[in-house]
Amino acid sequence: MGVRIVFLGPLRDLAAKDESEVPAPLDWAGLLEAVGPEVAAQLREERVNVACAGKVLADKTALNAQDGDEVALLPPVSGG
Repeated sequence: MGVRIVFLGPLRDLAAKDESEVPAPLDWAGLLEAVGPEVAAQLREERVNVACAGKVLADKTALNAQDGDEVALLPPVSGG
């Protein structure tokens, strides 16, 4: 089954895809490797969040996604 990575907003444009699937378990280093250098550079920015299994992680570097989890990459929210 693996871990499904979902790219949202401008991160989807950088990745040139909506989602990808990688083997579980998935940690922070594995995520950075799986998404490629352009998306990884954005993920290192403080204002970009990561959600795992429906919960936004307070510390995205503590990612520990397991088989069947969805990891969503959340770009900064803008609006007025």
